[in-house]
Amino acid sequence: MASMALRRLSSLRPLSSSSSRHYMWTKQLNAPLEEVDPEIADIIELEKARQWKGLELIPSENFTSLSVMQAVGSVMTNKYSEGYPGARYYGGNEYIDMVETLCQKRALETFKLDPAKWGAFPRMKSIHFLDPLPIFKFILLSSKPHERIMALDLPHGGHLSHGYQTDTKKISAVSIFFETMPYRLDESTGYIDYDQLEKSAVLYRPKLIVAGASAYARLYDYARIRKVCDKQKAILLADMAHISGLVAAGVIPSPFEYADVVTTTTHKSLRGPRGAMIFFRKGLKEINKKGQEVMYDYEDKINQAVFPGLQGGPHNHTITALAVALKQAMTPEYIAYQKQVLSNCSKFAETLLEKGYDLVSGGTENHLVLVNLRDKGIDGSRVEKVLEAVHIAANKNTVPGDVSAMVPGGIRMGTPALTSRGFIEEDFVKVAEFFDAAVKLALKIKADTYGTKLKDFVASMNSETHQSALSRLRLEVEEYAKQFPTIGCPAKGIITPLVIVTKAIFSINPNETLSTLPLQSWTNEERKSCRRGCLAAEL
Repeated sequence: MASMALRRLSSLRPLSSSSSRHYMWTKQLNAPLEEVDPEIADIIELEKARQWKGLELIPSENFTSLSVMQAVGSVMTNKYSEGYPGARYYGGNEYIDMVETLCQKRALETFKLDPAKWGAFPRMKSIHFLDPLPIFKFILLSSKPHERIMALDLPHGGHLSHGYQTDTKKISAVSIFFETMPYRLDESTGYIDYDQLEKSAVLYRPKLIVAGASAYARLYDYARIRKVCDKQKAILLADMAHISGLVAAGVIPSPFEYADVVTTTTHKSLRGPRGAMIFFRKGLKEINKKGQEVMYDYEDKINQAVFPGLQGGPHNHTITALAVALKQAMTPEYIAYQKQVLSNCSKFAETLLEKGYDLVSGGTENHLVLVNLRDKGIDGSRVEKVLEAVHIAANKNTVPGDVSAMVPGGIRMGTPALTSRGFIEEDFVKVAEFFDAAVKLALKIKADTYGTKLKDFVASMNSETHQSALSRLRLEVEEYAKQFPTIGCPAKGIITPLVIVTKAIFSINPNETLSTLPLQSWTNEERKSCRRGCLAAEL
């Protein structure tokens, strides 16, 4: 077998001369994406164009920096490093250890934490958990299945991963492995009902209470929940996934003063790569009645449960990119950005209220707004379809009182992504106008729709009757969005799919457009010509 492999290897001809030891596969490995996989290269170009010409209003999305993307696409992706800094299961990790240790150090510095009292755990996971909360719950409670957890209910602004279940079905894996009970908003105010939370905790006696949300436009009262946890001897886990960038900049209250454990994703308002971090208290917890010191024990539980319990090798390229993002988060520019995120969202909410929209809780104190559309006579699913058709990315969302998550009554929108592109208050007045126009258009389409299902609405939306109005609004949106800088790639090099390609560029019918041509059918020469032609025609 070995001799056959050697003969096969010796039969390969070097690329240049007989003295070269570089064989044919090395050329392919060092070739650019456009040459190796032009189909994927074209899809990436189309996505660049979408981001440039559209309005990104999904509050859990952002545009990460060029430097972060460079780190994600670096050679750090090549290394396997099961284990932890200084204790790996593979050799050759001296620089990986340096990066992960630096990332941990910067995480503590970013959130102004004492390393004697807090630990940070940046883990970009190679398993299917994309949110740190399920992992920590496994860490903390897996030895005792069916421990009790309380978290904000999904229709009231909570997150699916916090243990959501319906009356008849357990939806989240957390609700399957543990017993979960929601706390909710006071529907008359749109604020968390802390009094009812406390009463429920007395009866339910939870092991852990989650303070965190994905569609709550107000600030958490961490001190109030801390008191509830102390009475029940429960752990307070703060999930700041949505707001960690605001916390890092010090523009909203921090959960670290009150929480035992803090988790966050890293790609939302923090504006880093896709991943997660877990922060945990360590050191002295208390002096018990016998005068003995009681220490926090979260660190060992986390280490053992994440690896080897739940995870294989970490994504070192993403940890590297997170270290870059955390360095940026300690700069004056970042603080100015987060202040603008809040100011933009405040103006956005104010404009929507002036236009007669009902906002859950009546406004906002953070980076997002939740619009209740039920009094408009339409739901979030239909409005989301129209928004997408006019190049505005937002998401349908449940609001208090909804009976079905499949037909939610609201739309959730946020300001981090567009603020990254340089939008300020006056621009969000215009964004609110675009949103209002889209809602009014959705109402017209609904009135002309035969049938009650979403697919009937989409069919009506795609009919000739409404295409001209949709096209006009889309063009307005795109012309406005293109005024602003792109992040991570220059607008100058972005290729648009909407340019008419003539016979001088392609040997095809000159009346066809790029959007009607399947990417797979293009030759490499056509792709290169397209890039030249699109650039000349569009820019």
